[in-house]
Amino acid sequence: MIPAPTERLVFREWRDADPLATTLFGDPRVTALVGGPFDAAQIELRLATELANQRTFGITYWPISTHAGEPVGCCGLKPREPGTPELGFYLVPAFWHGGYAAEAARSVIELAFRPLEADAVGAGHHPANHASGRVLARLGFRYVAHELYPPTGLEHPGYVLRNPRRSAP
Repeated sequence: MIPAPTERLVFREWRDADPLATTLFGDPRVTALVGGPFDAAQIELRLATELANQRTFGITYWPISTHAGEPVGCCGLKPREPGTPELGFYLVPAFWHGGYAAEAARSVIELAFRPLEADAVGAGHHPANHASGRVLARLGFRYVAHELYPPTGLEHPGYVLRNPRRSAP
């Protein structure tokens, strides 16, 4: 199961040796705030993680592209806590600041809350990545706490968005 297409975007599954992994995770501008730059082995490990999540849990940070097929990045879910997967998105720089992250995230959140019936969705970002913080705020996420993110060695702000179809705990 993958998120529904949006006005400008389509989702797909990762493939073995997917060229998007190198395009996206090989770009030091994309990975600068998440422990990058990544070398070839780290990119391969990242792709292997996405493929494993896709196979094992049925969720991943799905590759996204325009309807014309231009690679935009990835957006999706990864396992975190039972009932609360974690939202994440990475975009190629040409698509930064164009509303693509929020557009993709809305479709992913709908998948998490409807067919997957998650209680909530979590998210976080590097403290210097103010753009991601603004996206999460626009989507309705609420700050809950800072948490150590080992790849950067920093405390990253964490957020949660509760499923409005479920009663709050």
